[in-house]
Amino acid sequence: MSLNLRWAVLAIAALLALVEPSLAQQPPRAVPAQAGGRITAVQIQGNVRAEPETIRSYLQLKEGDAYDPAAADRSLKALFATGLFSDVVIDMQGSTLVVRVTENPILNRVAFEGNRKIDDDKLRDEVQSKPRQVFTRARVQADVERLLSIYRRSGRYNATVEPKIIRLEQGRVDLVFEIDEGDVTGIKRISFVGNEHFSDGTLRGKIRTSETAWWRFLSSDDRFDPDRLNLDRELLRKFYLSEGYADFRVVSAVAELAPDRSGFFITFTITEGERYKFGKIDVNSRFEGLDIDKLKSYLTMSEGDWYDADEVEKTVTAMADAVGTLGYAFVEVRPNIRRNKEDRTVDVTFDVQEGPRVYVERINISGNTRTLDKVIRREFRLSEGDAFSTAKVRRSQQRLKNLGFFEKVDVSAAPGSAQDKTNLEVQVVEQSTGEISFGAGYSTTSGILGDISIRERNLLGKGQDLRLGLSLGTLSTLIDLSFTEPYFMDRAVSAGFDIFRTSNDRQNIASYSDRSLGFALRAGWAYTEHTRQTVRYTLRQSEIYNVQPWASSIVQRQSGSSVVSEISQTIGWDTRDARLNATKGWLLRNTLAYGGLGGDEYYVRGTIDGVIYQTIIEDFVASIGGSVGAIAPLSGSTLRLNNRFFIGGDTLRGFAVGGIGPRDANTTDSLGGKYYYTGTAELSFPLGLPKEIGILGKAFVDVGSLWGPADDPTQVSLFDSQLMRVATGVGIQWISPFGPIRVDYAIPIQKEFFDKTENFRFSFGTRF
Repeated sequence: MSLNLRWAVLAIAALLALVEPSLAQQPPRAVPAQAGGRITAVQIQGNVRAEPETIRSYLQLKEGDAYDPAAADRSLKALFATGLFSDVVIDMQGSTLVVRVTENPILNRVAFEGNRKIDDDKLRDEVQSKPRQVFTRARVQADVERLLSIYRRSGRYNATVEPKIIRLEQGRVDLVFEIDEGDVTGIKRISFVGNEHFSDGTLRGKIRTSETAWWRFLSSDDRFDPDRLNLDRELLRKFYLSEGYADFRVVSAVAELAPDRSGFFITFTITEGERYKFGKIDVNSRFEGLDIDKLKSYLTMSEGDWYDADEVEKTVTAMADAVGTLGYAFVEVRPNIRRNKEDRTVDVTFDVQEGPRVYVERINISGNTRTLDKVIRREFRLSEGDAFSTAKVRRSQQRLKNLGFFEKVDVSAAPGSAQDKTNLEVQVVEQSTGEISFGAGYSTTSGILGDISIRERNLLGKGQDLRLGLSLGTLSTLIDLSFTEPYFMDRAVSAGFDIFRTSNDRQNIASYSDRSLGFALRAGWAYTEHTRQTVRYTLRQSEIYNVQPWASSIVQRQSGSSVVSEISQTIGWDTRDARLNATKGWLLRNTLAYGGLGGDEYYVRGTIDGVIYQTIIEDFVASIGGSVGAIAPLSGSTLRLNNRFFIGGDTLRGFAVGGIGPRDANTTDSLGGKYYYTGTAELSFPLGLPKEIGILGKAFVDVGSLWGPADDPTQVSLFDSQLMRVATGVGIQWISPFGPIRVDYAIPIQKEFFDKTENFRFSFGTRF
């Protein structure tokens, strides 16, 4: 062979080597054959697991049919659509129709490697590829996209997923997803364009998304989330509307990923517009006999105030509720808003009119696999057949959320069987209501603390609350078992019991220790949304023991056991917007107790305490509170130490626990008193740190007094004074991820010479 011919052969061979792989990747095809030939036989080739008859069932050509290329093409597509085959060829060889198939392998195992932040079970639930299924590359590629979306939702946008296929014998394969999770893709910077009246820092505090910082290690708000970005747009709009900028709009909200995929840059482009004030404010009513002046008392704004869309919404809700309580079933309050751009005012007319006459036909509940229907229905402020009320639906939804049984609650109205009927569709997503909690903490009053509790807040799906707790401290111990039925005998009355055992080390303040064992029965009911009364019966055996030889003679005389049988009632009014760090509202509570339904002690006790919160300016909250109490022995009985009042510590900063009040002049033991009062004025303010850290400064003034010896003062020399004690100080409070932490420093500026003072108070605690 000549040299030129040899090079030509080599060139053709190389070209074929390049062309052959591309030909192998071509989709399955039907080999063209001449139409019209009669099929005398159908032959299946290449199948291992698939039965020939199964393959024949997908063919549109049978023995005896004339060969049709279109029918052959449809047969090929039908076979390929089963997902069982990676290649299918249909060919006519003479009068025989030959169908050659290459079967897809079977998945033997699906595994994940490299994942640390998301466990295998969660990833396995997301992928469609399962063991013993037919392996297809299209499904694997879809699984890769699903896995990547999971990591993106958790803020890891630089994660990679690489599927690896390990071929086994007998047409089986192992599928392994090799995952590189990468680092969390945080928010590097949040910028605002177009803001003139509010700084970037102020606006960052109004949105949910936040820039990445070390102290946000327990939060996911510094990770990019498109849904959260839409929420931020709405939060910005609400903020500006509450500040009077009625023309405000968000032009765009853009998130750009850094070239190295290390973080996002988010930019909000806004138009603030002009600031408006309230103009004319009026109320119109289309109900005859409805007092307009009474409705105007619900207005929370005045002409000349800065326009606030939140106040308009609150007024609408308040008026609708007020008119509804007067017996008008179908009420609709429409705020007609007229913007005057010339003088930059907003006129608001609240039009109180009769709404459409719609009745609730059915309340349909779904999503509750554990919680009984009646537990959900009893939280509704309206029943089937009642007049439909948007305000009552809104309140019902809030009450369901407050139960803490559901992760999500959605209540929507759907058309009923007639025009004047509507169905309420209640969709809930249940969450875990069982808790096993461990706790640790320290306080100046109780020393080192540790506790463990087991609790179920939705026992057997009936909404019942069962709790067993153990609290151990260096100075106090508590073991208690409590049970609460929130709707006793299907009535809006809660009932329950408590079984408890307590012990306290009071050696530092009065040279003795005490312990109690007993139980309590209780019942409570609500008069309004903010008013509740509780009645309690308590029977306990108390013992004063470990009395030191140098203790006061009063303490020594009371050494031993006694039985207390007490009935009490408490009524409370609570409108606070939060239990911790309230910014507005008030709490007022009154308790009356009588001891003497049997037992060894006879007394009457009464206490009243209250506090009011008011925001002065943004993030500056003032509160004023106080408490008074009195206890009087009956029938000439002796009032024992464990029923007297002790003031100090948390109740009067600047003074130790039991630091004020009657005291033995010889031993300085604190003996408690019969009458007391305390008061506090406190200002809560930011310290210039990012708001989400949760650190606040406190400045306070505490006052109080305790007096009234409970024993015959002629039997022992006592120190006793009604002088008002006064202390002032500052503190820091941190709502940390590990629980609330508070440090106070107080200086007594008015005291008695026998008082015991204390400058620092420190406490922290958590459950996890």
